Amino acid sequence: MGQSLNIPEPDYGLLGMALPKFIVGMIFALAIVVAWSWLGGASIGTTLLRVIICAVVIQAGYFVIVYAMIARSAPTPADMAREAERKLSAPDVTEGEKLGNARRSLH
Repeated sequence: MGQSLNIPEPDYGLLGMALPKFIVGMIFALAIVVAWSWLGGASIGTTLLRVIICAVVIQAGYFVIVYAMIARSAPTPADMAREAERKLSAPDVTEGEKLGNARRSLH
């Protein structure tokens, strides 16, 4: 009964792009935009427009960073198994046949 579960912390890489961290950071950034707009005397419409633009830019940046992290990540054992399976099920084609097929497709 006195056993504790040893659950490892997830590794988010160098950038630490965990979703909860991103959401908290985005809320703080949007709060700063609202405060800046309010202190600058901007209308509600201008403030709303600034918040929407800021949110879209932040979300796009998050998407790009996560995509880059996925693109440069090492293949998992499942990826390697799928690749090996594809190689086994692919028909044997020699280099000459590949060139001949490529030339025929051009004409």
